[in-house]
Amino acid sequence: MKAWAILAATTAFLISPFITEGFAGFRPDQFPIPQDDAPVQPLGYAFSIWSVIYLWLLVSAVIGVWKHRDDAHWDAARVPLFLSLAVGAFWIKVATLSVIWASVLIWVMLGTAVWALLAGRNIRPAWQFALPAGLYAGWLTAASCVSIGLLGAGYGIGGGAVMWALLMVSVAMLIAALVQHRAHGVWTYALAVVWALVGIIARNGTETLSVTLFAVAGAVIISGLAVRQMQFNR
Repeated sequence: MKAWAILAATTAFLISPFITEGFAGFRPDQFPIPQDDAPVQPLGYAFSIWSVIYLWLLVSAVIGVWKHRDDAHWDAARVPLFLSLAVGAFWIKVATLSVIWASVLIWVMLGTAVWALLAGRNIRPAWQFALPAGLYAGWLTAASCVSIGLLGAGYGIGGGAVMWALLMVSVAMLIAALVQHRAHGVWTYALAVVWALVGIIARNGTETLSVTLFAVAGAVIISGLAVRQMQFNR
């Protein structure tokens, strides 16, 4: 039953962009202080990773129904993944209406996605569950931090956009290092985080060098941790 629930939630999650306005970042005018070209947000091309995430999660869900319906190892990860995907199915619509509620919900999605990743990290072969779950959780790690950075700058809390970008890139690095340390070499988690950091680097370039250098450091650290884990696991 849980396997079928995951397939249903994944399908709803996958079709949500097609029955809503779609999403490629919050609009600048959704904030009291418009966030035009915000340094914390990756360039638009980075959001293309969602096509891979959607497809891989769907493949995983189909394989789960086909081959692993009664597998206890899969079941341990299915409950949190279902919760994350169920929230995700409504997230784009919420994001067009309220950046505050969208930020709350994306952290719920992140927490349950990381739970699912850690519960299913030892499922083999990894490409059937752990790797797609890792890619999903990794991107949510970056996206969740971006949402807080945009909120802080967009509502004029504390410092400006650069300060919030530096702060939330640091938070994303910390979360990513902790999760990757426990992910037992699920390299797709690191890949998604680094993909987002590269998007931030591309956004800022030499114009906001401090944010670029922070993002470069994060990409190097997270990549190095993932590579080290993969070598150790061999």
